[in-house]
Amino acid sequence: MTFHLATERVAAPSTGRVDRGQCDALVAQALLAQAHQQGLAVAVKSADDGCYQWANDAFAALFGTDTPGLVGRTDADWLDTSAAAQLRSADHTALAQGAELASEHRFDLRGERREFKVLRVVSPAADKRLICSIWHDLAPQRQRDGQLRLALGQLEQQQKANDALRLELAGQGLRDQASGLNSRAHFDDQMRRELDLSTREHREFALVYMALDPFNVKAGALGAPAQDRICEAMGRLLRGNTRVMDASCRMDDRHFAVLLSGVGLATAHSRMEGLRRQCATQIVMLDGQELGFSVAMGVASFPHTAQGHDELVTACSAALAEAKRRGGNTVALASIRFEAGG
Repeated sequence: MTFHLATERVAAPSTGRVDRGQCDALVAQALLAQAHQQGLAVAVKSADDGCYQWANDAFAALFGTDTPGLVGRTDADWLDTSAAAQLRSADHTALAQGAELASEHRFDLRGERREFKVLRVVSPAADKRLICSIWHDLAPQRQRDGQLRLALGQLEQQQKANDALRLELAGQGLRDQASGLNSRAHFDDQMRRELDLSTREHREFALVYMALDPFNVKAGALGAPAQDRICEAMGRLLRGNTRVMDASCRMDDRHFAVLLSGVGLATAHSRMEGLRRQCATQIVMLDGQELGFSVAMGVASFPHTAQGHDELVTACSAALAEAKRRGGNTVALASIRFEAGG
């Protein structure tokens, strides 16, 4: 904080005389009023012996006393030797300069570390030298600075976390934000790799297509937010019911797909039947209302229901269509292919 003190003499206007004492009293009253509004502590001490001659209530409270109890006492009466010497040294510097002096002081006061900015002004009278000091407590400012640094630090940490997340997602480019599942393109790549691996190693895997059944009246009335919340729940269920070697994706707003590595048709049906029951009993909340949903599923497998990528997709789509035809909330299996005997 910057202090300003008016020291120029008040010039009398040409039209009349102004009483110097009245002017000084008015200026002093205005300065004290401003100090009171700003919570500043003001005191006057004798330059010769360091005894206080006058102080406002804020200054007396600062040192744990009242104004009458402060008059005639020195800094050494309530401060340790080091702090009192620090203040006395600043007083001598102000006296030697003969001008106002601003300085900062740090010392223990009643068991607490305190910081102050102090402006000292020396009276021009040669017969009785006085020092007026105005004290500004820096604790509130230091507290605000600390809170600001803490807030800025938290913002910086959050920004770094956001940047890291963006980099991770950009590096992957593979996740659907709403469900947390793989993107369609990444899922298709995984299925092609699984198909190649299974062909070389003569093993099987299953493909599952699923679709959200038409929403009930309550979920339908809530619109897009309800669909987003249900998709989030579907994503959690799929992630919780698949293994590391499996893959799942959100194909569009209402359709999902799962690739079950090394799993045959019967096992895939059993696992998807368990998932179907979880979906039907899943509790999803939005705006204090409970939403329900169910899914239709179609299951196909390689190599029992299809021999290639396009055949597998066609077989799985047909199985899903059959599950929908049955009214949804069911699991339908693709037909098993039988080779003609020779």
